[in-house]
Amino acid sequence: MEVNKDIENEKKNLDGTKENLDDESELTVEELQEVIFKKEKELEEMNTRLLRLQADFVNYRKRTEKEKEGLVDYGIETIVCELLPILDNFERALDSEKNKEDGFYKGIEMIQHQLLDLLKNNGIEEIDALNTQFDPNYHHAVLMEESEDADEGTIVGVLQKGYKFKEKVIRPSMVRVAQ
Repeated sequence: MEVNKDIENEKKNLDGTKENLDDESELTVEELQEVIFKKEKELEEMNTRLLRLQADFVNYRKRTEKEKEGLVDYGIETIVCELLPILDNFERALDSEKNKEDGFYKGIEMIQHQLLDLLKNNGIEEIDALNTQFDPNYHHAVLMEESEDADEGTIVGVLQKGYKFKEKVIRPSMVRVAQ
């Protein structure tokens, strides 16, 4: 836009220079070389400005793509944080049912699997916790208990599952840790 205006102005200046040269045929070679040098310098400056403008545009496009991706990720994360308590309730309902062959149980189980698949397809992963070493970045220790079967610092029970999205912890696992 601005570059196009500058190019048009330069064309007019060149036309004016040509008319001046026609009118003043008495210019010396040195003066002509000086005019050519000035025009080459102006052309070089215009090329530099154009290259900078192109680089600015590429940087702008990259920045807006990154911002857009960040907004989408934030939206996914927000919705998932609201879905996790619902998923926990499905798990509690399934754990409390005694008749595992009941049609109602099977239906609830199918819904739970659909929710888990939906989360997995959108980059949400469950944090593995049971029988792993306690990591405060991924786990929230609620209880410390004596255990002969596990080494100190090993997670012996999961009270609430944790989830992460693109290596970012959305909710840490609430765990029991061996002492």
